[in-house]
Amino acid sequence: MTLPLTPDELLTTTRSVRKRLDLDRPVPLELVEECITISLQAPTGGNSQGWQWVVVTDPDLRARVGEYYAKSYAAYREARASRPHLQGASEERLATQDRVSSSADYLAEVMGRVPVLVIACLTVGPELPPGNQAGMWGSLLPAAWSYQLAARARGLGTAWTTLHLAYEKEVAQLLGIPPEVRQGVLLPTAYYTGETFQPAPREPVSTVLHHDRWGSRP
Repeated sequence: MTLPLTPDELLTTTRSVRKRLDLDRPVPLELVEECITISLQAPTGGNSQGWQWVVVTDPDLRARVGEYYAKSYAAYREARASRPHLQGASEERLATQDRVSSSADYLAEVMGRVPVLVIACLTVGPELPPGNQAGMWGSLLPAAWSYQLAARARGLGTAWTTLHLAYEKEVAQLLGIPPEVRQGVLLPTAYYTGETFQPAPREPVSTVLHHDRWGSRP
């Protein structure tokens, strides 16, 4: 059964869920598989369909992945402590970022306790190709987003994160992922607490829209 959401509501209220993940309520595996089945309808370059999905529910394995994630997050947080990416940002944007940082801190603490960890992978070979990889990852990331949308429609919360990739080889060894399969995104999945979600604050479209040429506004 899915929630009665319009397409626009689904797209604008599928948020990265961290503090509101229900760590104690079990998630039926068949529900996760249903979301993955839907995600397989996403487009891929040349209809390659090279995706693979690793669903981690074993408590010990989740805890180990959580440990790698926490180590990577600690380094990430220290590197961004001065927040150079927010220079000149509005007070509203700074306040929003503070809330995001707080929720990210929490997720790093509890990642290993989230009921289901879904890792979306792509079969590419033992070495990533040089140069622009947008086309390659474009055959995986739409499917991962479709998974998040399908989960949201079924009352599940997810969060998009790639920080564990600092330890991709270690996680691959832990989970038996072969070297020709590369991890693209980690999607912690759980039921969420509360009723629903609201659209997030964003800068006006006029600040990012260019018409015909860069800097030209409609």
